[in-house]
Amino acid sequence: MTEENKYMLISLQDEETKKIAEVIGSKTCKKIINYLTEKEASQKDLSDELKIPLNTIEYNIKKLLSAGLIQKTKNFFWSKKGKKIPMYKLSNKSIIISHKRSISEKIKSILPAFIFGISATFAIGVYEKIKNASSDLAARSPELITKSSSYLGGTQSSNLFENAMSFPIWAWFLLGILITIFIISVVNWRKL
Repeated sequence: MTEENKYMLISLQDEETKKIAEVIGSKTCKKIINYLTEKEASQKDLSDELKIPLNTIEYNIKKLLSAGLIQKTKNFFWSKKGKKIPMYKLSNKSIIISHKRSISEKIKSILPAFIFGISATFAIGVYEKIKNASSDLAARSPELITKSSSYLGGTQSSNLFENAMSFPIWAWFLLGILITIFIISVVNWRKL
């Protein structure tokens, strides 16, 4: 046996919001809802008690069912002509109206972090170039040039760590920022 949802979560952009607003604004629908708060009723019962034509009741019942504010019950009875007559009651649901964000709005919420990450990466890249330029000036002395050329002329290291450290710092920073933004976006996609 499945448990029935006790709430309806709808968005302001959703078609359901229009249906509910239309129903709540209708005087006939309000009368039907008020009557059904006390007891279950058929369309004929509602027509007789509220003194509203049966075709008007039928039309408004369809709107209320579509909006999810009322529901058919398991109870019914048979008319004199052998037709099954359903009974109606209020849905036991709370309506929660929320603002659903579109994908473009979600992406816009991530954009500031991405721009900050790119800016910080650029700043680290500039700092690294300045640092490398100053170390290159110091390396121009003849002693350092011979030492560095003998060091560079050696065998290539196959050590993964040394190869990984040859990446510039800014590249590691950018990679870290992108991975962090991606993980946070995936984890919080529904909340964004």
